[in-house]
Amino acid sequence: MDQEAGALIGYFFKRRRALQVAVAIAGLVPVTAGAAGAFDPTLLELAGSPQTLSHAAYLSGLLLGIGVAFWSTIPAIETKSGRFGLLAAIVMLGGLARLFTAVRLGVWTPSVAWPLVMELGVTPALWLWQRRVAR
Repeated sequence: MDQEAGALIGYFFKRRRALQVAVAIAGLVPVTAGAAGAFDPTLLELAGSPQTLSHAAYLSGLLLGIGVAFWSTIPAIETKSGRFGLLAAIVMLGGLARLFTAVRLGVWTPSVAWPLVMELGVTPALWLWQRRVAR
């Protein structure tokens, strides 16, 4: 019985560690993109007034914060279901808004499609994985 318990504990920690690594790597996307847009919104290739660029910088700062908040779940990821779920919901809601706009405007450039993969593919997958590890 002790060997079985040890095997189960080892399996849990391997799954947990893999999730932690995946969240650390996936978090590089919002942290990097958010920091770039927050500190230099012209990198976002937006044209517009200073007010538009200011708003883009603000939204980029939110993205940076979301990435850092995801990273904050890493140390005890199996106990952070509430925080992880809220963050995932925020990202997925943003992804749905992006998808709606892409469909409406017919815009499917890589700068639209790749974020959608993260927002509506990777994020829900990580959320499901986190829920499984938390059980």
